[in-house]
Amino acid sequence: MWDLITLIRSAILIFASILVILSAIGIIRFKDDRKKVLYARIHILGIADVACILALLALYEPLLAVTYLILVPFASHAIANAYNYGEEKHD
Repeated sequence: MWDLITLIRSAILIFASILVILSAIGIIRFKDDRKKVLYARIHILGIADVACILALLALYEPLLAVTYLILVPFASHAIANAYNYGEEKHD
């Protein structure tokens, strides 16, 4: 029984690492030649957020995973809005 739990936890961590690699590839693919590309990059990083939440759940840290699930999307969107509506123009 213990081996099955270890196997499932390992599979979740491998899946989370694949999601992080895919989000890194997505970030690299976007160029800065489009308007509001920062929002697209933040959206891709949401995949990495999901991977981190899965990893935290696999490591038996549900309170930390729920806190991460609630706070990180708000913080990343606030940073993107601050960048987009900042005083300096980024054209």
